[in-house]
Amino acid sequence: MRSPLLIVALLLLPIAGIAVLSLRPWDARMTTRIAASLTSAQLVVAIAAAVGYHARGGGSFGLTYRRILASSWGLAFDIGVDGISLFLVVLTALVTTVALLGANQGERTFVRWILLLNVATAGAFVTRDLLLFFLFFELTLIPSYFLIANYGGPARSAAALKFFVYTLFGSGFFLVGMVYLGIRHQHIFGGDVTFAYGELAKVALSPAAATLVLVGFLIAFGVKSPLFPLHSWSPSAYAEAPTAGSMMLSALLAKLGTYGLLRFGVALLPDGVDRVRPYVMTLAVIGILYGSGVAAVSKNLKRLVAYSSLAQVGFIILGLFSGSLVAINGAVLLMFNHGIITAALFLLIGGLERRRGTSDIAGLAGLQGPAPVFAALFTVVMLGSIGLPGLSGFVSEFLVLLGAFNAHPWWAAVATTGVIFAALYLLWAYQRVFHGVADGENATVSDATIRERSVLAPLVALIVVLGIYPALLLRTIEPSVVTSITASVVSPGGGQ
Repeated sequence: MRSPLLIVALLLLPIAGIAVLSLRPWDARMTTRIAASLTSAQLVVAIAAAVGYHARGGGSFGLTYRRILASSWGLAFDIGVDGISLFLVVLTALVTTVALLGANQGERTFVRWILLLNVATAGAFVTRDLLLFFLFFELTLIPSYFLIANYGGPARSAAALKFFVYTLFGSGFFLVGMVYLGIRHQHIFGGDVTFAYGELAKVALSPAAATLVLVGFLIAFGVKSPLFPLHSWSPSAYAEAPTAGSMMLSALLAKLGTYGLLRFGVALLPDGVDRVRPYVMTLAVIGILYGSGVAAVSKNLKRLVAYSSLAQVGFIILGLFSGSLVAINGAVLLMFNHGIITAALFLLIGGLERRRGTSDIAGLAGLQGPAPVFAALFTVVMLGSIGLPGLSGFVSEFLVLLGAFNAHPWWAAVATTGVIFAALYLLWAYQRVFHGVADGENATVSDATIRERSVLAPLVALIVVLGIYPALLLRTIEPSVVTSITASVVSPGGGQ
Protein backbone atom coordinates (compact mmCIF):
# COMPACT_ATOMS: atom_id res chain seq x y z
CA MET A 1 0.00 0.00 0.00
CA ARG A 2 1.39 3.42 -0.99
CA SER A 3 2.11 5.41 2.16
CA PRO A 4 -0.45 8.22 1.54
CA LEU A 5 -3.15 5.56 1.25
CA LEU A 6 -2.40 4.57 4.83
CA ILE A 7 -3.94 7.89 5.90
CA VAL A 8 -6.93 7.44 3.61
CA ALA A 9 -7.43 3.95 5.06
CA LEU A 10 -7.60 5.44 8.57
CA LEU A 11 -10.88 7.09 7.56
CA LEU A 12 -12.23 4.36 5.30
CA LEU A 13 -12.06 1.57 7.89
CA PRO A 14 -14.59 3.05 10.39
CA ILE A 15 -16.75 4.23 7.46
CA ALA A 16 -16.78 0.62 6.27
CA GLY A 17 -17.89 -0.39 9.75
CA ILE A 18 -20.84 2.01 9.60
CA ALA A 19 -21.77 0.63 6.18
CA VAL A 20 -21.57 -3.03 7.26
CA LEU A 21 -23.64 -2.42 10.39
CA SER A 22 -26.26 -0.61 8.29
CA LEU A 23 -26.75 -3.53 5.91
CA ARG A 24 -28.60 -5.72 8.37
CA PRO A 25 -29.21 -6.03 12.11
CA TRP A 26 -26.67 -8.09 14.01
CA ASP A 27 -26.80 -9.30 17.59
CA ALA A 28 -25.02 -7.15 20.19
CA ARG A 29 -21.93 -9.35 20.40
CA MET A 30 -21.40 -9.49 16.63
CA THR A 31 -22.04 -5.74 16.29
CA THR A 32 -19.29 -5.02 18.80
CA ARG A 33 -16.94 -7.53 17.17
CA ILE A 34 -17.39 -6.03 13.70
CA ALA A 35 -16.83 -2.47 14.90
CA ALA A 36 -13.90 -3.33 17.17
CA SER A 37 -12.25 -5.41 14.44
CA LEU A 38 -12.29 -2.46 12.06
CA THR A 39 -11.05 0.05 14.65
CA SER A 40 -8.34 -2.44 15.62
CA ALA A 41 -7.34 -2.54 11.95
CA GLN A 42 -7.37 1.26 12.02
CA LEU A 43 -5.01 1.13 15.00
CA VAL A 44 -2.65 -1.19 13.13
CA VAL A 45 -2.67 1.15 10.13
CA ALA A 46 -2.04 4.15 12.41
CA ILE A 47 0.94 2.40 14.02
CA ALA A 48 2.26 1.45 10.57
CA ALA A 49 1.93 5.10 9.52
CA ALA A 50 3.83 6.13 12.66
CA VAL A 51 6.64 3.68 11.91
CA GLY A 52 6.81 4.84 8.29
CA TYR A 53 6.80 8.50 9.24
CA HIS A 54 9.54 8.05 11.84
CA ALA A 55 11.68 6.07 9.38
CA ARG A 56 11.40 8.93 6.87
CA GLY A 57 12.72 11.39 9.44
CA GLY A 58 12.21 15.14 9.62
CA GLY A 59 9.42 17.09 11.24
CA SER A 60 7.30 18.27 8.29
CA PHE A 61 4.04 16.77 7.08
CA GLY A 62 4.37 13.32 5.53
CA LEU A 63 2.15 10.61 4.03
CA THR A 64 0.25 13.41 2.29
CA TYR A 65 -2.61 13.21 -0.19
CA ARG A 66 -4.33 16.20 -1.82
CA ARG A 67 -7.23 16.50 -4.26
CA ILE A 68 -9.06 19.71 -5.15
CA LEU A 69 -12.82 19.31 -4.65
CA ALA A 70 -14.12 22.82 -5.38
CA SER A 71 -11.46 25.40 -6.20
CA SER A 72 -13.86 28.37 -6.20
CA TRP A 73 -14.89 27.49 -2.63
CA GLY A 74 -11.38 26.69 -1.54
CA LEU A 75 -12.38 23.13 -0.64
CA ALA A 76 -9.78 20.41 -0.95
CA PHE A 77 -9.33 16.93 0.45
CA ASP A 78 -5.87 17.58 1.82
CA ILE A 79 -4.56 15.16 4.43
CA GLY A 80 -1.25 14.21 6.00
CA VAL A 81 0.40 13.75 9.38
CA ASP A 82 3.38 15.00 11.30
CA GLY A 83 4.79 14.12 14.71
CA ILE A 84 2.17 16.28 16.44
CA SER A 85 -0.93 14.80 14.83
CA LEU A 86 0.34 11.28 14.27
CA PHE A 87 0.06 9.97 17.81
CA LEU A 88 -3.31 11.66 18.29
CA VAL A 89 -4.55 9.48 15.41
CA VAL A 90 -3.09 6.44 17.18
CA LEU A 91 -4.85 7.61 20.34
CA THR A 92 -8.14 7.93 18.45
CA ALA A 93 -8.02 4.38 17.13
CA LEU A 94 -6.91 2.93 20.47
CA VAL A 95 -9.48 4.72 22.63
CA THR A 96 -12.31 3.89 20.20
CA THR A 97 -11.40 0.20 20.24
CA VAL A 98 -11.15 0.11 24.02
CA ALA A 99 -14.42 2.05 24.36
CA LEU A 100 -16.25 -0.41 22.09
CA LEU A 101 -14.90 -3.48 23.88
CA GLY A 102 -15.18 -2.10 27.39
CA ALA A 103 -18.50 -0.27 27.25
CA ASN A 104 -20.56 -3.47 27.12
CA GLN A 105 -23.04 -1.75 24.79
CA GLY A 106 -23.62 -3.51 21.47
CA GLU A 107 -26.76 -1.71 20.32
CA ARG A 108 -26.33 -1.03 16.59
CA THR A 109 -27.15 2.68 16.53
CA PHE A 110 -24.93 3.32 19.53
CA VAL A 111 -21.96 1.62 17.84
CA ARG A 112 -22.53 3.52 14.60
CA TRP A 113 -22.46 6.82 16.50
CA ILE A 114 -19.15 5.75 18.08
CA LEU A 115 -17.70 4.94 14.65
CA LEU A 116 -18.91 8.24 13.18
CA LEU A 117 -17.29 10.11 16.06
CA ASN A 118 -14.09 8.20 15.32
CA VAL A 119 -14.20 9.24 11.64
CA ALA A 120 -14.80 12.90 12.50
CA THR A 121 -12.03 12.99 15.12
CA ALA A 122 -9.43 11.16 13.04
CA GLY A 123 -10.36 13.28 10.02
CA ALA A 124 -9.78 16.49 11.96
CA PHE A 125 -6.36 15.30 13.13
CA VAL A 126 -5.11 14.34 9.64
CA THR A 127 -6.40 17.26 7.60
CA ARG A 128 -4.08 20.02 6.36
CA ASP A 129 -6.91 22.27 5.16
CA LEU A 130 -8.69 24.62 7.59
CA LEU A 131 -12.07 24.34 5.89
CA LEU A 132 -11.92 20.55 5.89
CA PHE A 133 -10.83 20.66 9.52
CA PHE A 134 -13.84 22.84 10.31
CA LEU A 135 -16.18 20.34 8.63
CA PHE A 136 -14.75 17.41 10.60
CA PHE A 137 -14.68 19.54 13.76
CA GLU A 138 -18.39 20.30 13.38
CA LEU A 139 -19.22 16.70 12.48
CA THR A 140 -18.08 15.60 15.94
CA LEU A 141 -21.09 17.47 17.38
CA ILE A 142 -23.68 15.13 15.87
CA PRO A 143 -22.58 11.73 17.25
CA SER A 144 -21.51 13.31 20.56
CA TYR A 145 -24.94 14.88 21.04
CA PHE A 146 -26.84 11.67 20.34
CA LEU A 147 -24.51 9.53 22.46
CA ILE A 148 -25.21 11.78 25.46
CA ALA A 149 -28.88 12.49 24.76
CA ASN A 150 -29.94 8.91 23.95
CA TYR A 151 -27.66 6.77 26.11
CA GLY A 152 -26.63 8.97 29.05
CA GLY A 153 -27.74 9.40 32.64
CA PRO A 154 -30.86 10.98 34.17
CA ALA A 155 -29.88 14.56 33.21
CA ARG A 156 -28.66 13.57 29.75
CA SER A 157 -30.95 15.86 27.74
CA ALA A 158 -29.81 19.05 29.45
CA ALA A 159 -26.15 17.96 29.33
CA ALA A 160 -26.34 17.12 25.61
CA LEU A 161 -28.03 20.41 24.75
CA LYS A 162 -25.52 22.43 26.75
CA PHE A 163 -22.63 20.64 25.06
CA PHE A 164 -24.10 21.21 21.61
CA VAL A 165 -24.89 24.90 22.10
CA TYR A 166 -21.54 25.75 23.69
CA THR A 167 -19.50 23.98 21.01
CA LEU A 168 -21.58 25.29 18.11
CA PHE A 169 -21.30 28.83 19.46
CA GLY A 170 -17.53 28.53 19.82
CA SER A 171 -17.10 27.06 16.34
CA GLY A 172 -18.54 30.22 14.80
CA PHE A 173 -15.48 32.17 15.93
CA PHE A 174 -13.16 29.70 14.22
CA LEU A 175 -15.21 29.96 11.02
CA VAL A 176 -14.97 33.75 10.97
CA GLY A 177 -11.22 33.74 11.60
CA MET A 178 -10.63 31.03 9.00
CA VAL A 179 -12.61 32.88 6.32
CA TYR A 180 -10.73 36.08 7.11
CA LEU A 181 -7.39 34.32 6.63
CA GLY A 182 -8.57 32.78 3.35
CA ILE A 183 -9.79 36.09 1.96
CA ARG A 184 -6.65 37.84 3.15
CA HIS A 185 -4.54 35.26 1.30
CA GLN A 186 -6.53 35.80 -1.88
CA HIS A 187 -6.14 39.58 -1.55
CA ILE A 188 -2.36 39.29 -1.17
CA PHE A 189 -1.52 36.49 -3.59
CA GLY A 190 -4.50 36.46 -5.98
CA GLY A 191 -6.10 33.40 -7.52
CA ASP A 192 -8.84 31.28 -5.96
CA VAL A 193 -9.51 31.41 -2.26
CA THR A 194 -7.67 28.70 -0.36
CA PHE A 195 -7.72 27.34 3.15
CA ALA A 196 -4.61 25.17 2.78
CA TYR A 197 -2.60 25.28 5.99
CA GLY A 198 0.71 25.83 4.22
CA GLU A 199 -0.70 28.72 2.18
CA LEU A 200 -2.35 30.47 5.10
CA ALA A 201 0.93 30.26 7.02
CA LYS A 202 2.33 32.71 4.44
CA VAL A 203 -0.27 35.38 5.23
CA ALA A 204 1.24 38.32 7.07
CA LEU A 205 -1.15 39.98 9.51
CA SER A 206 -0.70 43.06 11.61
CA PRO A 207 -0.26 42.30 15.32
CA ALA A 208 -3.76 43.68 15.98
CA ALA A 209 -5.38 41.51 13.29
CA ALA A 210 -3.42 38.42 14.38
CA THR A 211 -4.57 39.00 17.96
CA LEU A 212 -8.24 39.30 16.98
CA VAL A 213 -8.12 36.13 14.90
CA LEU A 214 -6.31 34.29 17.68
CA VAL A 215 -8.88 35.39 20.27
CA GLY A 216 -11.58 33.90 18.04
CA PHE A 217 -9.62 30.66 17.80
CA LEU A 218 -9.13 30.69 21.57
CA ILE A 219 -12.88 30.86 22.12
CA ALA A 220 -13.59 28.07 19.62
CA PHE A 221 -10.91 25.68 20.83
CA GLY A 222 -11.12 26.84 24.45
CA VAL A 223 -14.72 25.61 24.58
CA LYS A 224 -13.74 22.24 23.15
CA SER A 225 -10.64 21.74 25.33
CA PRO A 226 -12.16 22.99 27.74
CA LEU A 227 -10.29 26.09 28.93
CA PHE A 228 -11.44 27.97 32.04
CA PRO A 229 -13.92 29.77 32.06
CA LEU A 230 -15.39 28.14 28.92
CA HIS A 231 -15.63 24.76 30.64
CA SER A 232 -19.07 24.72 32.27
CA TRP A 233 -20.54 22.24 29.76
CA SER A 234 -17.90 19.57 30.46
CA PRO A 235 -18.69 18.33 34.01
CA SER A 236 -22.32 17.56 33.19
CA ALA A 237 -21.49 16.12 29.75
CA TYR A 238 -18.74 13.85 31.10
CA ALA A 239 -20.89 12.77 34.05
CA GLU A 240 -24.08 12.11 32.07
CA ALA A 241 -22.55 10.50 28.99
CA PRO A 242 -22.39 6.69 28.77
CA THR A 243 -19.00 5.18 29.57
CA ALA A 244 -17.85 5.06 25.95
CA GLY A 245 -19.06 8.62 25.44
CA SER A 246 -17.20 9.91 28.51
CA MET A 247 -14.04 8.17 27.31
CA MET A 248 -14.18 9.72 23.85
CA LEU A 249 -15.27 13.17 25.00
CA SER A 250 -12.41 13.50 27.48
CA ALA A 251 -9.69 11.54 25.70
CA LEU A 252 -10.33 12.65 22.10
CA LEU A 253 -12.63 15.65 21.68
CA ALA A 254 -10.80 17.64 24.33
CA LYS A 255 -7.58 16.99 22.38
CA LEU A 256 -9.18 18.43 19.26
CA GLY A 257 -9.37 21.70 21.19
CA THR A 258 -5.77 21.70 22.40
CA TYR A 259 -4.53 20.45 19.01
CA GLY A 260 -6.42 23.27 17.28
CA LEU A 261 -4.86 25.83 19.64
CA LEU A 262 -1.39 24.56 18.81
CA ARG A 263 -1.81 24.00 15.08
CA PHE A 264 -3.92 27.02 14.14
CA GLY A 265 -3.19 29.37 17.01
CA VAL A 266 0.36 29.10 18.34
CA ALA A 267 1.95 27.94 15.08
CA LEU A 268 -0.08 30.07 12.65
CA LEU A 269 -0.45 33.36 14.53
CA PRO A 270 2.78 34.01 16.45
CA ASP A 271 2.27 37.79 16.62
CA GLY A 272 -1.07 37.26 18.31
CA VAL A 273 0.46 34.73 20.73
CA ASP A 274 2.94 37.31 21.97
CA ARG A 275 0.08 39.65 22.89
CA VAL A 276 -2.27 37.17 24.56
CA ARG A 277 0.33 34.94 26.24
CA PRO A 278 0.07 36.39 29.78
CA TYR A 279 -3.74 36.30 29.72
CA VAL A 280 -3.96 32.73 28.41
CA MET A 281 -1.33 31.46 30.83
CA THR A 282 -3.23 33.13 33.68
CA LEU A 283 -6.46 31.41 32.61
CA ALA A 284 -4.59 28.10 32.35
CA VAL A 285 -3.26 28.43 35.90
CA ILE A 286 -6.70 29.43 37.19
CA GLY A 287 -8.11 26.35 35.46
CA ILE A 288 -5.52 24.16 37.18
CA LEU A 289 -6.35 25.54 40.61
CA TYR A 290 -10.12 25.72 40.08
CA GLY A 291 -10.32 22.23 38.58
CA SER A 292 -8.26 20.81 41.41
CA GLY A 293 -10.30 22.59 44.08
CA VAL A 294 -13.68 21.48 42.74
CA ALA A 295 -12.41 17.93 42.14
CA ALA A 296 -11.43 17.76 45.81
CA VAL A 297 -15.03 18.40 46.93
CA SER A 298 -16.79 16.43 44.18
CA LYS A 299 -19.12 13.73 45.47
CA ASN A 300 -19.21 11.78 42.23
CA LEU A 301 -16.25 9.98 40.64
CA LYS A 302 -17.19 11.00 37.10
CA ARG A 303 -17.39 14.66 38.07
CA LEU A 304 -14.12 14.34 39.96
CA VAL A 305 -12.40 13.09 36.79
CA ALA A 306 -14.12 15.82 34.75
CA TYR A 307 -12.70 18.57 36.96
CA SER A 308 -9.36 16.77 37.12
CA SER A 309 -9.35 16.87 33.31
CA LEU A 310 -9.96 20.62 33.45
CA ALA A 311 -6.81 20.93 35.54
CA GLN A 312 -4.84 18.72 33.14
CA VAL A 313 -5.99 20.78 30.17
CA GLY A 314 -4.70 23.79 32.09
CA PHE A 315 -1.24 22.20 32.12
CA ILE A 316 -1.44 21.51 28.38
CA ILE A 317 -2.41 25.09 27.52
CA LEU A 318 0.20 26.46 29.92
CA GLY A 319 2.82 24.52 27.98
CA LEU A 320 1.49 25.49 24.56
CA PHE A 321 1.52 29.23 25.29
CA SER A 322 4.69 29.34 27.39
CA GLY A 323 6.97 30.05 24.43
CA SER A 324 9.23 27.15 25.41
CA LEU A 325 9.95 24.28 23.04
CA VAL A 326 10.51 22.00 26.02
CA ALA A 327 7.09 22.90 27.44
CA ILE A 328 5.37 22.54 24.06
CA ASN A 329 6.90 19.08 23.63
CA GLY A 330 5.63 18.22 27.09
CA ALA A 331 2.18 19.57 26.28
CA VAL A 332 1.89 17.44 23.12
CA LEU A 333 3.07 14.39 25.06
CA LEU A 334 0.54 15.23 27.79
CA MET A 335 -2.25 15.29 25.19
CA PHE A 336 -1.52 11.65 24.45
CA ASN A 337 -0.84 10.57 28.03
CA HIS A 338 -3.90 12.34 29.45
CA GLY A 339 -6.03 10.70 26.76
CA ILE A 340 -4.81 7.25 27.84
CA ILE A 341 -5.20 7.95 31.56
CA THR A 342 -8.63 9.58 31.44
CA ALA A 343 -9.98 6.87 29.13
CA ALA A 344 -8.81 4.23 31.61
CA LEU A 345 -10.33 6.14 34.55
CA PHE A 346 -13.74 6.47 32.91
CA LEU A 347 -13.64 2.80 31.87
CA LEU A 348 -12.93 1.77 35.48
CA ILE A 349 -15.65 4.07 36.82
CA GLY A 350 -18.04 2.58 34.27
CA GLY A 351 -17.19 -0.85 35.68
CA LEU A 352 -18.08 0.39 39.17
CA GLU A 353 -21.39 1.76 37.90
CA ARG A 354 -22.29 -1.59 36.35
CA ARG A 355 -21.53 -3.35 39.62
CA ARG A 356 -23.07 -0.91 42.07
CA GLY A 357 -25.42 1.17 39.95
CA THR A 358 -23.74 4.40 41.07
CA SER A 359 -20.49 6.34 40.87
CA ASP A 360 -21.27 8.45 43.96
CA ILE A 361 -18.40 8.21 46.41
CA ALA A 362 -20.75 8.05 49.40
CA GLY A 363 -22.22 4.77 48.15
CA LEU A 364 -18.86 3.05 47.76
CA ALA A 365 -16.49 1.77 50.43
CA GLY A 366 -14.04 -1.06 51.08
CA LEU A 367 -13.98 -2.36 47.50
CA GLN A 368 -10.35 -3.38 47.73
CA GLY A 369 -11.37 -6.45 49.74
CA PRO A 370 -13.84 -8.11 47.35
CA ALA A 371 -12.17 -6.71 44.18
CA PRO A 372 -8.38 -6.63 44.69
CA VAL A 373 -7.40 -6.81 40.99
CA PHE A 374 -9.87 -4.06 40.12
CA ALA A 375 -8.40 -1.94 42.92
CA ALA A 376 -4.86 -2.61 41.69
CA LEU A 377 -5.74 -1.49 38.16
CA PHE A 378 -7.39 1.64 39.54
CA THR A 379 -4.28 2.32 41.64
CA VAL A 380 -1.90 2.29 38.66
CA VAL A 381 -4.13 4.56 36.57
CA MET A 382 -4.73 6.92 39.49
CA LEU A 383 -1.01 7.20 40.22
CA GLY A 384 -0.42 7.93 36.54
CA SER A 385 -2.92 10.78 36.77
CA ILE A 386 -1.22 12.11 39.91
CA GLY A 387 2.10 12.12 38.07
CA LEU A 388 4.04 9.57 40.06
CA PRO A 389 7.65 9.28 38.76
CA GLY A 390 7.96 6.21 36.58
CA LEU A 391 4.47 6.61 35.11
CA SER A 392 3.51 8.58 32.01
CA GLY A 393 1.80 11.52 33.71
CA PHE A 394 5.01 12.55 35.46
CA VAL A 395 7.16 13.03 32.36
CA SER A 396 4.55 15.16 30.59
CA GLU A 397 3.89 17.50 33.50
CA PHE A 398 7.59 17.74 34.36
CA LEU A 399 8.47 18.91 30.82
CA VAL A 400 5.62 21.43 30.83
CA LEU A 401 6.64 22.87 34.20
CA LEU A 402 10.37 22.78 33.41
CA GLY A 403 9.95 24.69 30.16
CA ALA A 404 7.40 27.09 31.60
CA PHE A 405 9.58 27.79 34.64
CA ASN A 406 12.55 28.75 32.46
CA ALA A 407 10.39 31.23 30.54
CA HIS A 408 7.76 32.33 33.09
CA PRO A 409 8.71 31.20 36.61
CA TRP A 410 5.80 32.75 38.51
CA TRP A 411 3.11 31.06 36.44
CA ALA A 412 4.96 27.75 36.63
CA ALA A 413 5.42 28.03 40.40
CA VAL A 414 1.70 28.54 40.97
CA ALA A 415 0.81 25.76 38.52
CA THR A 416 3.05 23.34 40.43
CA THR A 417 0.61 23.45 43.33
CA GLY A 418 -1.87 21.72 41.03
CA VAL A 419 0.34 18.61 41.13
CA ILE A 420 0.10 18.60 44.92
CA PHE A 421 -3.67 19.08 44.86
CA ALA A 422 -4.04 16.20 42.38
CA ALA A 423 -2.31 13.87 44.81
CA LEU A 424 -4.58 15.04 47.61
CA TYR A 425 -7.96 14.68 45.92
CA LEU A 426 -7.20 11.48 44.01
CA LEU A 427 -5.70 9.69 47.00
CA TRP A 428 -8.56 10.85 49.22
CA ALA A 429 -11.13 9.60 46.73
CA TYR A 430 -9.30 6.28 46.44
CA GLN A 431 -9.26 5.84 50.21
CA ARG A 432 -12.99 6.45 50.50
CA VAL A 433 -13.88 4.08 47.66
CA PHE A 434 -11.43 1.20 48.16
CA HIS A 435 -10.26 1.31 51.78
CA GLY A 436 -12.29 0.58 54.89
CA VAL A 437 -14.79 -2.17 55.51
CA ALA A 438 -17.11 -3.27 52.72
CA ASP A 439 -20.65 -3.90 53.85
CA GLY A 440 -23.98 -4.53 52.17
CA GLU A 441 -23.77 -4.52 48.37
CA ASN A 442 -20.16 -3.34 48.48
CA ALA A 443 -19.14 -6.63 50.09
CA THR A 444 -20.44 -8.64 47.13
CA VAL A 445 -18.83 -6.58 44.35
CA SER A 446 -17.18 -8.86 41.80
CA ASP A 447 -13.54 -8.49 40.86
CA ALA A 448 -12.28 -7.42 37.41
CA THR A 449 -13.25 -9.97 34.78
CA ILE A 450 -10.85 -11.44 32.22
CA ARG A 451 -12.47 -9.21 29.59
CA GLU A 452 -11.99 -6.07 31.68
CA ARG A 453 -8.37 -6.94 32.41
CA SER A 454 -7.69 -7.58 28.73
CA VAL A 455 -9.32 -4.33 27.62
CA LEU A 456 -7.47 -2.27 30.24
CA ALA A 457 -4.13 -4.01 29.65
CA PRO A 458 -2.93 -1.85 26.71
CA LEU A 459 -3.84 1.38 28.51
CA VAL A 460 -2.08 0.35 31.73
CA ALA A 461 0.92 -0.90 29.73
CA LEU A 462 1.23 2.47 27.97
CA ILE A 463 1.02 4.34 31.27
CA VAL A 464 4.00 2.31 32.51
CA VAL A 465 6.04 2.14 29.29
CA LEU A 466 5.75 5.86 28.48
CA GLY A 467 6.68 6.69 32.05
CA ILE A 468 9.89 4.70 31.71
CA TYR A 469 10.65 5.43 28.05
CA PRO A 470 8.93 8.68 26.90
CA ALA A 471 11.42 8.97 24.02
CA LEU A 472 9.25 6.41 22.22
CA LEU A 473 6.98 9.36 21.36
CA LEU A 474 9.19 12.39 22.02
CA ARG A 475 11.74 11.48 19.35
CA THR A 476 9.00 11.87 16.74
CA ILE A 477 7.11 14.74 18.39
CA GLU A 478 10.10 17.04 18.92
CA PRO A 479 11.17 17.55 15.26
CA SER A 480 7.61 18.45 14.28
CA VAL A 481 7.29 20.92 17.15
CA VAL A 482 10.55 22.57 16.05
CA THR A 483 9.34 22.67 12.43
CA SER A 484 5.87 24.00 13.25
CA ILE A 485 6.76 26.61 15.85
CA THR A 486 8.59 29.58 14.34
CA ALA A 487 11.47 31.27 16.12
CA SER A 488 9.29 34.30 16.87
CA VAL A 489 7.06 32.17 19.08
CA VAL A 490 9.88 30.92 21.27
CA SER A 491 10.95 33.40 23.88
CA PRO A 492 14.57 33.90 24.93
CA GLY A 493 15.47 31.49 27.69
CA GLY A 494 12.46 29.36 26.77
CA GLY A 495 14.20 26.06 27.06
CA GLN A 496 15.40 25.67 23.50
